[in-house]
Amino acid sequence: MQMYVNYYTSEMMNEGDRFPIGIILCADKSDSVVKYTLPEDNSQIFASKYKLYMPTEEELKRELEKEQELLETGQKL
Repeated sequence: MQMYVNYYTSEMMNEGDRFPIGIILCADKSDSVVKYTLPEDNSQIFASKYKLYMPTEEELKRELEKEQELLETGQKL
């Protein structure tokens, strides 16, 4: 994922764009995994002006598990 974020940063960004982040959401029957990455040497995340904060890995994991449970039980999202 870091490679893709670095490529996008160096090759695809336009003037005035904020740095990208990469988010991986994976789920299987026994586990959910959430990871994110930032451009190299960058430790800050600037969220969209419509968001007050970036969800934590744990918050994303809970949301992923909730959606997976809804899908498995056939409930509407």
